[in-house]
Amino acid sequence: MSSINGNSKGGFRNWLMHGARQPDAAFTAKAHHPKHPWWQVMCLTGVDYFSTLGYQPGIAFAAAGVLSPIATLILVMLTLFGALPIYNRVATESPRGQGSISMLESLLSRWKSKLFVLALLGFVATDFVITITLSAADASEHVIHNPFVEEHLPGLDHPVLVTVLMIAVLSAVFLKGFKEAISIAVFLVVAYLLLNLVVIITGIYQLSVNPSLLSDWQTALFTTNTGGPQSILMIIGLSLLVFPKLALGLSGFETGVAVMPLIENPHRIEKTKKLLRTSALIMSFFLICSSFITSVLIPAKEFEHGGKASGRALAFLAHEYLGEIYGTAYDISTILILWFAGASAMAGLLNIVPRYLPRYGMAPNWARASRPLVIIFTLICFAITFIFEANVEAQGGAYATGVLVLMTSAAIAVTISAWVRKQTIKWVYLAIAFVFSYTTITNIVERPDGIKIASLFILAIIVASFVSRAMRTTELRVQKIELDATARQFIEDLDGEEIRIVTNRRETGDITEYRFKEHEKRVDNHIPASDPILFYEIEIGDASEFTGKLYVSGVDVAGYRILRTHAPAVPNAIAALLLHLRDTTGKTPHVYFGWSEGNPVKYMIRYILFGEGDTAPVTREILRQAEPDPELRPSVHVGG
Repeated sequence: MSSINGNSKGGFRNWLMHGARQPDAAFTAKAHHPKHPWWQVMCLTGVDYFSTLGYQPGIAFAAAGVLSPIATLILVMLTLFGALPIYNRVATESPRGQGSISMLESLLSRWKSKLFVLALLGFVATDFVITITLSAADASEHVIHNPFVEEHLPGLDHPVLVTVLMIAVLSAVFLKGFKEAISIAVFLVVAYLLLNLVVIITGIYQLSVNPSLLSDWQTALFTTNTGGPQSILMIIGLSLLVFPKLALGLSGFETGVAVMPLIENPHRIEKTKKLLRTSALIMSFFLICSSFITSVLIPAKEFEHGGKASGRALAFLAHEYLGEIYGTAYDISTILILWFAGASAMAGLLNIVPRYLPRYGMAPNWARASRPLVIIFTLICFAITFIFEANVEAQGGAYATGVLVLMTSAAIAVTISAWVRKQTIKWVYLAIAFVFSYTTITNIVERPDGIKIASLFILAIIVASFVSRAMRTTELRVQKIELDATARQFIEDLDGEEIRIVTNRRETGDITEYRFKEHEKRVDNHIPASDPILFYEIEIGDASEFTGKLYVSGVDVAGYRILRTHAPAVPNAIAALLLHLRDTTGKTPHVYFGWSEGNPVKYMIRYILFGEGDTAPVTREILRQAEPDPELRPSVHVGG
C-alpha cells in the first residue's frame, strides 16, 4: 500500500511540476507558432480589447454621467491620434513582439535596466490579473441579471461566489493544459461584434422615434448641478478632467504588438500596423455609439451598483428593445468573450516569466512549471475578487492604471528612440507622452487602488526575483565557450602536461606582474617549477546578466601565457572553462587561488550584485553542483 501512495504522490508532483526541469535555454528559445492572417490574429487580441464593451459604457456613465459621450470622444481621439501612432512605432522597432518593455530595457543598462523592467512587469501583472477578475465579475453580472436566471435561479444572486466559480473554471482549464485557439477567438469576436452592432442600430432607431429622450439628455448636458446653464467650453473642460477614468478602453494595443509573431509573412510589420489600425477604428466606432445610446436611453439609477445596467449597459438595451431571447443570446456571447479574455490574460501572465525573468536569473525553479503559477495567480484573483466584492466599476481604476502605465512607458520609449535618431517627429511623440502621463497621473490620484495593487505586485516580483537570483548564483550559467586560435594553441601545447590554471586580477599587465604572480602561486601551492602554467584573467562585464557565452582569447606577454575573457561573474567563468578543458582534453585541470581577506557575507553580496567576491569557495561549489563525481571534478587549490 505504501508504494502505491508513494507513486501517487510522485505522480502528482511530476504532473504539478511538469516543465520545471527544462533548461533556461528553453525559456529564451524562439517559439515556433503557427502563422495566421492578420485579421484572425486581430480577433485573438480582440477577445481582450473588444470584450471591454461589456462593461465600458457602464463604467463611463458611472464616471462621467451625461458627459460620458463627450469624454468617450476624447478617449477615441487619444486612441487614434495618440496610442495608434505610438504603437505603430513600437511594432516597427520590436518586430518579434517584444513590445515597449523591451525597447526601454535596451535604453538602460545593467541593474537599472533590470529593476525598471521588474517594475513594469508589476504593472503588466496588474493589467492581466485585473483583466481576469474584472472580466469574470462582469460575466457574473450578465449571468445574475439575465431575466431567465432571475426568474428560475434566484439563488445565483451572489456576484462574488459566481465570479470566484468562473475564475476557478478558468484555472482548471489551464491546469489541464490550455492551447491557443485562434479559431475560437475569431468565432467569438465576429459573433459578439455583430450582436453589438444590432443593439447599436436598434438604439439609434429608438432615438429617432423618441426624440424627447435626446432632448432630455441635451438639457441635462447643458445644465449645471445647481440648475444654471453650462457652456460648451465648460463641458469640454469637465470631460477632459473625467476621461482618464475611461482609459480601460485603450487595453488592446500592447497585446496587439505582443502577438506579432503569429502573423504570417511577408510584410509582418505592415500587417501588424493594419491590425492595430483596424481594431482601433472598430473599437472607436463601438465606443462612441455605445456610450451615446446607453447614456441617452438608460435611466441613471440603473447604472448604480446592483442596478440592471451596472456592468451590462448594452445587455440591458438588448433585453429592453430586442426581447429576452435575443438578450439571452447577447448575454451568452458576452459571457463567453469575457471568459476568453480572462484566458488570454492568464496566458499572458504565464508568458511573462519565461520572457524576462530567466534571462536575469530571477525565476525560481518552481516558476519554470506553469501549473504552480496558475495556482498562485488564481489565489491572487480570488483575493482581489473578495477585496473588490466583484464590483466592476471598483476594479476599473486598477485596470486603467495598469493599461495607462504601459502606454505611457511605450510613449516615452518611442519619444526617446526618435530623439536619439534626431527625428523631427520626436516633438509629436513628446506631446503624446505628456498626454498619457497626465492621464496616468490623474487616474492614479483619483483612484489609487491601481497603484496600490501594482506596488504589491512590484514588491513581490522584486523580492522573489532577488531571492531566486541568490539561490541560483552557484549554477554554471555559461551556455557556450569559444577559444580563439592563440588560446587553442596554448591548450594544445600542454599535451602530455598537467593543465594548471592560475587566476589573476590584472593590474599593470606587464612582465613584472606575471613574474611575481607565478612565483607566489608556485610557492603557496607547491607547483613544480618545471610544470607550465596558464594565467586566466576575467574582466567583469554586465554583472546584472545571468547567462551568456564566453569568448576566450590567448595573449603572450614575454613568454607568459594568458587566457582572457569577459563575463558577468568570475567564479562561473572559471568553472565553465575548467569543465570545458576537461571535456575537450580528457584531463582533470587544476586551478589555483589565494585566500581572500574580509567578511564572507560582504563577499557574497558583492558576488550576487557585481559578479565577484570570495572566488575560490564559490568556484568549488559551482563545480560540485555541475559535476557530482569527485573523481571527474576539476581540482581547486587555495594557498597562502
